[in-house]
Amino acid sequence: MSAPKGLLAANLVCMISMVVWAAGLPANAILLPLLPPLSLSAARFGMAAAALLPLWVAVEGFGVLRGAQWLKGIAVGGMIGIGGLCVILGQSLTDAVTVAVISATMPVVAIAIEVVLDGRRLTLAIVAGLALAVVGGIIALGGGVDGLSLGLGALICFGSVLFFTFGSRLTVTAFPVLTPLGRTAVTLTGAAIGTIIIALVHAVRFLPMPDFGQIGPGESGMMMVLAVPNFGQLGPREWGALVVFAVGSLAVSQVLWIISVGKLGIGLAALHINAAPFYVMLILFAFGDPWNWQQAFGAAIVGLGVLVAQGIIPLQRKPIAV
Repeated sequence: MSAPKGLLAANLVCMISMVVWAAGLPANAILLPLLPPLSLSAARFGMAAAALLPLWVAVEGFGVLRGAQWLKGIAVGGMIGIGGLCVILGQSLTDAVTVAVISATMPVVAIAIEVVLDGRRLTLAIVAGLALAVVGGIIALGGGVDGLSLGLGALICFGSVLFFTFGSRLTVTAFPVLTPLGRTAVTLTGAAIGTIIIALVHAVRFLPMPDFGQIGPGESGMMMVLAVPNFGQLGPREWGALVVFAVGSLAVSQVLWIISVGKLGIGLAALHINAAPFYVMLILFAFGDPWNWQQAFGAAIVGLGVLVAQGIIPLQRKPIAV
């Protein structure tokens, strides 16, 4: 069975989105020990919006700003902003393994949303593809379920999956007249407004709290949220990481992601996210880290799940006429 070119192109765009998004994870690892999660999230969304809005105007003209539904954009963007904040906060309260494993449930959440809200029928192909994508994602993570940390941090991580999945779906459905670039610019601006306000209020309210570097190993991880940011400690390497984390891993990746969600639906597009650990490994491999065959194998299973779920690889072959 040959897949339509549009379907293959949409999957390619989604894959590129995940590669660009994955590039931000090593950058986040550089920034997280230096900046409290609230400040890092606000800076990330603020820089992403500052990059996308001028680009949107340059491509489509100033008139698009008047026609945009800004209140709705703030509401939908707020969901995406909360999702982004939750993943950073969740990682600060748990560990990277917990964040990655819980994020691997996104395809399940996305398919469930489509079943409940859009009336999507669960076919054998979708169930099989979903199972392959989840199993492949766990394998690509190194099978690190044993290191899973349950509790408040894990609940916050799952909240990030819910908010980001709903927000991505609404970005497509709530702004039907806007282009993918416009949808992304409006919602990321809304996310930036929300996260910056939260960060400023928190910084003013908890101004006397100590810096992140003063928090002792025996103190609660929640103290990281209350720390006052010190951007002066960032050097050229850290500012470069912030640009990658904000402009590349968020702004560029989100535009490509929204394009693919519009073509594939949130459920099928979400299958791609479980290959992200393999893309991170590829990026690190390019900078000298060793090759990881287990992650490559896991990504191959995820890819197989994507093809099966979309019927590109049929589960049953047509009988050959004789």
